[in-house]
Amino acid sequence: MTKELFREDSYVTDCDAIVTQVDNRGIQLNSTVFYPEGGGQPGDTGTIEFSDGSVARVINTIKDRESSELIHVLEETAPQQIIGNPVIVRIDWERRYRIMRMHSAMHVLCSIVEGGVTGGQVGENKSRLDFDLPDISLGRDNIQNEIDRIIDEDHKIQHRWITDEEMKSNANLIRTMSVKPPIGTGTVRLLEIDGVDLQPCGGTHVAGTREIGCLKVGKIENKGKHNRRINLHLED
Repeated sequence: MTKELFREDSYVTDCDAIVTQVDNRGIQLNSTVFYPEGGGQPGDTGTIEFSDGSVARVINTIKDRESSELIHVLEETAPQQIIGNPVIVRIDWERRYRIMRMHSAMHVLCSIVEGGVTGGQVGENKSRLDFDLPDISLGRDNIQNEIDRIIDEDHKIQHRWITDEEMKSNANLIRTMSVKPPIGTGTVRLLEIDGVDLQPCGGTHVAGTREIGCLKVGKIENKGKHNRRINLHLED
């Protein structure tokens, strides 16, 4: 299995690795800093530098549904003979960091709005969360004020792991209605914003809420009888 370095440290931008497999989808490595798309967060992009000095462009990162192996999707097909060779992998850090800020902002929003999460999408500049709420009016100014307060207070953001059994006995931690945290590997990763939010999440995040920066609550949309969509925008 690929060693997923980003699970323990979202700020690692590059690493040495060995090519373990190549197919028409892309390259698999024994370790990586590339996050695969999932949980509403897009896959990382970046580069893979080979031992001969050539560089391949990674345009997406995905996870194989059957093997759970991470696949680095390339612009061009890589040759089979590179299997076993050493490489250096680097993510597009500026893009990743904006995604980290946005993903953390979505957890802040989730702590403010009461209601199950029915969907969401993290983007570099714009993100959104959908909530299972009745036909009520959500006060955008109130949401904005609460987000600003939490960001300014600079709450620490960190992750920890619990067992599958602990997760099953704490089902109240799960806010997402459409996607459940993966259980079966023995442990589940929790993302905690100190004093603000705690829920399962495998994504990449900043270390404190102040790093989120200038955030604007955008349009609040009615997407169905019980579905309210709140859009967020990074302003820098």
